[in-house]
Amino acid sequence: MADFTVIIPARLASTRLPNKPLADLGGKPMVVRVAERAALSGAARIVVATDHADIAAACAAHGVEVAMTRADHPSGTDRIAEVARALGLADDAVVVNLQGDEPLIDPALLAACAARIGPAVPMATCAHRLHEMADLFNPNVVKVVLDKAGRALYFSRAPIAWHRDGFSASREHMPAGYEPLRHIGLYAYRNAFLQQYPALEPSPLEAVEALEQLRVLWHGVAIAVHITEAAPAAGVDTPEDLQRVRQLYASLSA
Repeated sequence: MADFTVIIPARLASTRLPNKPLADLGGKPMVVRVAERAALSGAARIVVATDHADIAAACAAHGVEVAMTRADHPSGTDRIAEVARALGLADDAVVVNLQGDEPLIDPALLAACAARIGPAVPMATCAHRLHEMADLFNPNVVKVVLDKAGRALYFSRAPIAWHRDGFSASREHMPAGYEPLRHIGLYAYRNAFLQQYPALEPSPLEAVEALEQLRVLWHGVAIAVHITEAAPAAGVDTPEDLQRVRQLYASLSA
């Protein structure tokens, strides 16, 4: 098993769900629940990265390590890069970026993603097979195609690869032998590359697709992809998501 550190970026601001990291889930803030899931992954260290004192206080109250960051980071990746640098992590250390709204994340997925980092692969992510046509054609569901070695060739909101003959015949069922992959927004980095990332020039493809990971491919950097057979539980983006997860925690404590 790879030795890795999990850093959880958490901001209080959220347009769809205000104060999301502090939302109560079975008596604990969501960000604490996420850290608890990460602790089951075998990670050497779990740190919450935040720019807000209320999140820091909530983490401290539950024994979760927290690091304060600048408030002006353009992305969560920039935020975790600052924390990894402040922690003094070695260049070859593996850092997993776990979003603070994933209280149901499978801990084994974190370890599997971290394990894909290798000498020639400084970044890794995850994917699972799609089975529903509605998901394939949904622009909010990001797809990825791989090379022979299991590294990402491209990410897109469009259906890729385009099944020329299968889709010309029907778009109601998956064509035989066609196994598209859905990207899962979990990332691992070698720290040396993570520190370089904020200085990389943005890609035109990144702007078109609104997918930050395309910047990495545009610069010719390899991204390994771990394929998991089961789709991970959905994160919390909306009030409806929050209610669903709260009901689950209530049932577990009943």
